[in-house]
Amino acid sequence: MQPDDLSFRDRAEAGRQLVPRLTAYADQNPVILALPRGGVPVAFEVARALRAPLDLIFVRKIGAPGHAEFGLGAVVDGAHPQVVLNEEALGHVKVPPGYIEDETQRQLKEIERRREHYLAGRRPIDVAGRVAIVVDDGIATGSTVRAALKGLSRARPARLILAVPVAPQDTLARLASEADEVVCLRTPEQFYAVGEHYDDFRQTSDREVTTLLDEAQRWTREDVP
Repeated sequence: MQPDDLSFRDRAEAGRQLVPRLTAYADQNPVILALPRGGVPVAFEVARALRAPLDLIFVRKIGAPGHAEFGLGAVVDGAHPQVVLNEEALGHVKVPPGYIEDETQRQLKEIERRREHYLAGRRPIDVAGRVAIVVDDGIATGSTVRAALKGLSRARPARLILAVPVAPQDTLARLASEADEVVCLRTPEQFYAVGEHYDDFRQTSDREVTTLLDEAQRWTREDVP
């Protein structure tokens, strides 16, 4: 796309622009949770400005038997992983006994594998009693974000915040009830894809993710008395 004054230069700039909307939480023991991979460069800037720990939150879909793309729910990563089921979808599919439990275990193993890959096996940060700020590089349909918020809310954070640079207004309206606060910098009237709102929307690499997570570990250690 052609650069314009309504575009973010890249994910890092988008994260820096989010910071002023979130600085009020800097002294409230926040945890920044990025949806990988694209949410990590955005969340990194927020975490750095707030001197807050940065973690990933993985969301894995539970697909229907024989139709993996038809979501019956999702497994949400965390200190206490949660299963978020779509009751409406379950009403349209015959699910064998034990299927959800088996799929949940399979997805938990995949989450564990990814956590090992990106975080060298570091355990998820417990958000109970803390301000949890979920960050992505943008939202289109919001299905993944909704599952993440539903799962996190069960972990009883003191406050649950969704922060994104750009999203369609109707999607934000549907997500509003899932968080205590929704922060979004831009809600274009015409919205086709998140990438249209960035000058540089190259795929975030695994190496970039691990580098940023390691850097965030450094300042977190520095802040420990």
